[in-house]
Amino acid sequence: MSPGKKKFRIELEDAEGSKYNLSLEGNISKEKVMKIVEFMDLLDMESPANGSEKLGQKAPASVGDRIWALVEGKFPYGGFTSTDILELYEDQYNEPIKLSIVSTYLSRYSERGRLVRNRQGKEWVYKSARQQTAARMPPQSFPSASPDLGQ
Repeated sequence: MSPGKKKFRIELEDAEGSKYNLSLEGNISKEKVMKIVEFMDLLDMESPANGSEKLGQKAPASVGDRIWALVEGKFPYGGFTSTDILELYEDQYNEPIKLSIVSTYLSRYSERGRLVRNRQGKEWVYKSARQQTAARMPPQSFPSASPDLGQ
């Protein structure tokens, strides 16, 4: 193997106990690594309790987890765009990230029902799906007080 080539081996286990082994050898670029991260996201490698466990950590490990942490932490009730997340991501983690990567993750979260997105002009505006369902619930009705009560 020439000195410029790299070799990686990734071993993962999902919440159901399935194991995944992936070996990479050769010229490995950042784009290729991002495709692997996207592949792991497709396999839904996060466990159901992951959200609550991640709160105690300083920084989530994967790009998708980092983006979701920003969504939950900074926009629990308001709308936001992919550009908003990109700026927060770069400020929070001191790493550059492409807008297309942020947009891809937000789109996937929307497809999975975690976010709701609406088109406004040239861009998508996202909101937490939990906020949307709470807004659609009818207000609780309480029995009205009758003037005859207590008299």
